[in-house]
Amino acid sequence: MKTIAYKLTLFFQLLSLFSFAQQNAGLKTLLNKNKEFIFPQTPEKISAVLGVKAVFYEDANDDAYAKWLTKSGLELYCNLREDKTITEMFFIVADDQPIEVAGLPFNLVMNKTSPQESILKFSKYKIRKEKLGEGSLYPRGLKLYFKKDDRFITLLFDSKNLLKCLSITNEIMGAAVN
Repeated sequence: MKTIAYKLTLFFQLLSLFSFAQQNAGLKTLLNKNKEFIFPQTPEKISAVLGVKAVFYEDANDDAYAKWLTKSGLELYCNLREDKTITEMFFIVADDQPIEVAGLPFNLVMNKTSPQESILKFSKYKIRKEKLGEGSLYPRGLKLYFKKDDRFITLLFDSKNLLKCLSITNEIMGAAVN
């Protein structure tokens, strides 16, 4: 009986180790020494650093966008200016992926960083909180946003208080965008 219990314990420990392994986003040289995303960027540079090709597309307003799906499960996307430079970036992880993704700007970790940790980390900025409604991307989740230098940082958390989305933008994003 003890050997069965021992085997089951070992099995579940190994299962949890592989189920919640932390991946690295692989942003490397896209971050400065303060772990902030460096702007402006180009799709070619981001593709080279991530080791994946960009997918280019247009929205209903004919605005050009690029996105990258990394090996870690992290998706980056942005709109492209007329000169094809990038001045804003969105980082998102699919809701159905329990994998933790580290190596993000500001040392944040997708599926791990909590609102409480974020409030402490960014306490010197005027952080605003907003509960997310049932019709939002993350029902019963939380939105934190603040201005840092000339950028607006938005963090979206799901109902389990896990970071799911980080955006670094030139202007505050409206509720319809998130």
